[in-house]
Amino acid sequence: MANYKVNRMTEDIRRELTDIMHMMKDPRISSLLTIMKVDLSNDYGHCRVYISSMEGIEKANEAVKGLNSGAGFIRREINSRLKMRRTPEFKFIADDSTEYSAGIAKILNDLEVGKNDED
Repeated sequence: MANYKVNRMTEDIRRELTDIMHMMKDPRISSLLTIMKVDLSNDYGHCRVYISSMEGIEKANEAVKGLNSGAGFIRREINSRLKMRRTPEFKFIADDSTEYSAGIAKILNDLEVGKNDED
């Protein structure tokens, strides 16, 4: 039962974070950011948010700096939108899984093209 509540709250936080990130005016936070994963602790005390950018890992690192500096604002917004008894402390982490998966897709595509050339 508790796991279901944590999973539901994780999805609610993810949805609200997406909206809050588009609302923020920090120039380091671009509109091409993606929330890859949200890890919420069972006691709602801590929340790790993995951020990826379509522009590369450097832009994701800049966005993480901007998001970590605005973590207090984000925490207040989450509390007002979700009416939580305990609002988690947010830690944003840059993730390069989008670039990694694009690289794998390119390799697979090149292999497919090479296979078709041999036939």
